[in-house]
Amino acid sequence: MEKMVKDSDSCITRLLFCGPNFPASNKYTREYLQNYPFIQVDDSSSEDVPDIIANYDMCIVKSMRLDSNIISRANKMKLIMQFGVGLEGVDIDAATKCGIKVARITSGETGNAASCAEMAIYLMLGLLRKQKEMQISLKQKIVGEPIGDTLLGKTVFIMGFGNIGIDLARRLRPFGVRILATRRSWASQPLNSGQSNGFPAPNDSADKLVDEKGSHEAIYDFASRADIAVCCLRLDSETAGIIDKKFISSMKKGGLLVNIARGGLMDYEAVASHLESGHLGGLGTDVTWTEPFDPDDQILKFQNVIVTPHVAGVTEHSYRTMAKVVGNVALQLHAGAPLTGIEFVN
Repeated sequence: MEKMVKDSDSCITRLLFCGPNFPASNKYTREYLQNYPFIQVDDSSSEDVPDIIANYDMCIVKSMRLDSNIISRANKMKLIMQFGVGLEGVDIDAATKCGIKVARITSGETGNAASCAEMAIYLMLGLLRKQKEMQISLKQKIVGEPIGDTLLGKTVFIMGFGNIGIDLARRLRPFGVRILATRRSWASQPLNSGQSNGFPAPNDSADKLVDEKGSHEAIYDFASRADIAVCCLRLDSETAGIIDKKFISSMKKGGLLVNIARGGLMDYEAVASHLESGHLGGLGTDVTWTEPFDPDDQILKFQNVIVTPHVAGVTEHSYRTMAKVVGNVALQLHAGAPLTGIEFVN
């Protein structure tokens, strides 16, 4: 990398991180690039981005929405990236019209998929073992309560069998569960997330990881037979609000819902009403309808709800690896070299 850029340090390539959320992303990227003074790494409040974006060659969108108005001001911009996978906040058509490339970092090669899969299991176990009730027992000096449950023998429905779903299935296998999974297309190829992430079977096939597979049309049938439904879908026009009244009503009474994807996949009123009625046995979600989430929201009053602050992919391993990807892309952009290690969407 140093050889590639040694003759191209006469100008500055400017990289902007948009908005205050996920601060480790800019911190770790800045640390990775500290020996390259010709790469300037800045971060900005969401309010200031429209006024300063014209000064930058590359930006990391994070959770900010980049609409056509903001993108039209990005006169120098060559690349809009996500520090991760989700690009639902970027007007990709507007970027394309302005000649700006848009890309994501695939989750399999960075450890992001593994981190999210582990968080899904954390939320499952927290619900099954009644995490909130255990804290109450501690405060009330009660020993031997509450009675929890095990993953052993449960049926888990993975909705969205991409990199995260695959890593989740791999990690669930030792728990003795039955796995159902849906994806838009089941190609006849090995399903792996780029690395085995510590698991010895990098060429796992769907048949080995999943007991029953289906297309999108099977989601209601699978939900009706699962003890736990885990949402690993990308948010787009087809999936927005997919966890609605029809879906939750189709779940087993007392079934658990886990979401480590995007809050916009869930219909708020449907989730709240089914928690109130008791039909939904518990909600474990790392993502919410608005972020940051209102700490006084009624959803949080339920003892069978666990909400975490969008940290499923925020681990030392995944963030250091993604910071390296972003840093290398910035160096490639500076040198005028082909951009590698990212997935373009336009």
